[in-house]
Amino acid sequence: MSVNGYENYETSQLIEIYKKTGNLDVRNIVIERHYRLAESLAARFIGRGVDYDDLKQVALVALIGAIERFDPTKGYKLSTFATPTIIGEIKNYFRDKTRMMHISRRDSEQLMDFQEIKESLEKKGKMGVSDIAEAMGVSEERVLELMEIQRSVSVSSLDRTIFDDNSGTGLKDVLGVEDESFDQVELRSVLNDAMNLLDEKEKIILKMRFFEHRPQVDIARELDVSQMYISRAERRILKKLREYMDR
Repeated sequence: MSVNGYENYETSQLIEIYKKTGNLDVRNIVIERHYRLAESLAARFIGRGVDYDDLKQVALVALIGAIERFDPTKGYKLSTFATPTIIGEIKNYFRDKTRMMHISRRDSEQLMDFQEIKESLEKKGKMGVSDIAEAMGVSEERVLELMEIQRSVSVSSLDRTIFDDNSGTGLKDVLGVEDESFDQVELRSVLNDAMNLLDEKEKIILKMRFFEHRPQVDIARELDVSQMYISRAERRILKKLREYMDR
């Protein structure tokens, strides 16, 4: 069967055709449409000791798996279904890598949480051990332990030179760059689904804390609750969202 004329079909229509016919050319159109999604999600994990090409390969394999399992009759987009699937497979890949380095599953999982939370806090100008510990719900000593573990498993520096031509070109200079605008569109769709897991007060706290970037003490004052309540609510919200993304 030729793919001529299928380029203008909706993704859900193409998947229905693929399910019925098994035409790999039709599936390839779907893959091409979501190739940048796989690339952008893989790029989020750059700098954690694994080559970007390997991450992209894992993401693409996960994308194909998502296409195979996707049910277009459910009413949501493939990108919404595929995003947590791809992220989950990449995280599993990291866990497998760290297990090969004799790191416990608990350490491996907390390392992933640590890196995500650290990057999120850095964007807000919060880089202290206490900030990370509060967001993760662990002690400051545990954060320091995770920092040491992370250093021990890092197998490649982004600053190391990769050519012998005295150009000074480093690994970070040739890695792909995340398309932030595209990533935001896809992740917003996933976030909208995840928001259904939160009650009304949690949604208000999420908006004030992470969209309006207001401090906990300010939110606590406005909602007439303690700062400890806001801190615990924030950890609960992040846990719910992480569990949804890991499914």
